[in-house]
Amino acid sequence: MKICIFGAGAIGGFLGVKLCAAGADVTFVARGPHLAAMRANGVKLISEGTETIVHPRLAADAAEAGPQDCVVVTLKAHSLPASAPQIAALLGPETAIVTGMNGVPWWYFYGHGGPHDGAQLKSVDPDGGVWRLLSPARAIGCIVYPAADVIAPGVINHTYSNRFAIGEPDGSKSARVAALAELMVAAGLKCPVRPRIREDIWVKLWGNLSFNPISALTCATLDRIVGDPGTRSVARAMMVEAQEVAERLGIKFPIDVDKRIAGAADVGAHKTSMLQDLEKGRPLETDALLGAVVEMARLVGVATPMCDAVLALLRQRASIAGVA
Repeated sequence: MKICIFGAGAIGGFLGVKLCAAGADVTFVARGPHLAAMRANGVKLISEGTETIVHPRLAADAAEAGPQDCVVVTLKAHSLPASAPQIAALLGPETAIVTGMNGVPWWYFYGHGGPHDGAQLKSVDPDGGVWRLLSPARAIGCIVYPAADVIAPGVINHTYSNRFAIGEPDGSKSARVAALAELMVAAGLKCPVRPRIREDIWVKLWGNLSFNPISALTCATLDRIVGDPGTRSVARAMMVEAQEVAERLGIKFPIDVDKRIAGAADVGAHKTSMLQDLEKGRPLETDALLGAVVEMARLVGVATPMCDAVLALLRQRASIAGVA
């Protein structure tokens, strides 16, 4: 199986190194100093006190790599519309696209069933270009649980978890998902195949849609957001609103809201990815994490006053910081 990691930063790099070390045919599409360092020295992964160096195929432009069997997209969600034409250059007739990104994916309503089947979300795909160029029929959902950082060009530090949950949007047990899971398990990763991948999306999104924006607005770490009665109540209200939206769409949550908040508290003094992006002057994943939830709320007729208010504040914060 030919696999391309498109957006070979921290998570993509971690996954790509593991697959490459297991003997898979892996190509990284990357750019800048990170690409230059990988070309010169290979890709180094530091994980659990062990260093692994691999030498995958490397490309600055997707067209150099040619058609793949599987493309794993590990970009920030807001980068996808601009990158879709490059990703399209990697597609052959049967190429699968694995969406290893935070938030609500562009394909969310593909194979959904019911009255909203096939609906397209302007918040994550404003002009429908992603849907047209990257057919949702190619999509395999993926929930990313590991944490990793690029600590120097070409060097990735992995800190916890090796789990990637995957699943077909229509819930089928396809041969392509089974083959991908087998390959990832052979690479030393946990890769459960989930029949209801949207439920996994929502459980992770539940925390991201609340804690990430609050952290960007307050500059507080998770422990302080959850430990303060005021910010905790804001987060909880957002999560309750989002739960009603999800349940209108047929989602069943395996845990209750307070248990999910307690899980966030256990993480401790952690800076959310959105706060880290704000501090580094990078665009925020506003629409994939919260804007899409508000858009879906309008679709199903659910009022989300707290989510609406925080979304407005977050957009203003991003605009003032120049990272909108």
